[in-house]
Amino acid sequence: MVRFADDGGEQGSAEADRGLAPVIPLFGGRIAAPEPALEPEPEVLDVETDAAWHPTWVSGRADDQPPPLDDGGSDENRVGASDLAEKMLLKRLRTRSLSVSEARAFLRDHELDAASTDLILSRMTEFGYLDDTALAEQLVHTAVDRKGQGRQVIAQTLAKRGIPREVADEVLSTLPDDDLDRALEYARTKARSMSALDRDTALRRLAGQLARRGYPANVALTAAKQALDESGGSWGVRFR
Repeated sequence: MVRFADDGGEQGSAEADRGLAPVIPLFGGRIAAPEPALEPEPEVLDVETDAAWHPTWVSGRADDQPPPLDDGGSDENRVGASDLAEKMLLKRLRTRSLSVSEARAFLRDHELDAASTDLILSRMTEFGYLDDTALAEQLVHTAVDRKGQGRQVIAQTLAKRGIPREVADEVLSTLPDDDLDRALEYARTKARSMSALDRDTALRRLAGQLARRGYPANVALTAAKQALDESGGSWGVRFR
């Protein structure tokens, strides 16, 4: 004979606790309602350690803000511009010698501040890329040996290239005082090509060429006369 318990609800609950299937009463009795499923706890985001931040994330703390964007910073931009200008200047110096003044003007076109410009010029001078004295000596050598120029024109050339006055005077002081010899040497190379002219015209032209090369008027005239005399040319007859 089957025995029906009137406490089926309590017995079923106890059996459920032991992992057994609950007893279902056949006649009447209260059926225990199933317990609601537990919802998973929401994931808590650690905004201090997460690498990214999304504007839709909400934090309960008032001081939580998106990390600032890195826009390069003015210091980094300034360093980048300085490096680029230094490379451009170095490229220019590989093709043409510049004075410190010319290099400064070159950097000025790159809109650098004074501190960056001075730093680059100091580095270039330290490594020998900029040397006003060496440049002045080179210019004097070219002017004397290749162009036959006089002291006055050489001084003007040095000034135009931005060579400081004290450096130019020091280099020019090393030149021997032989303007007449150098003027005569140049005049001799030109006198032969003037043999078709009358002597007065040849003398005027030759003296003018020497004057334009920086020789004083008296030196130019003396050298022109001597060169024409030495050339032995048959000067054309001048008709009046």
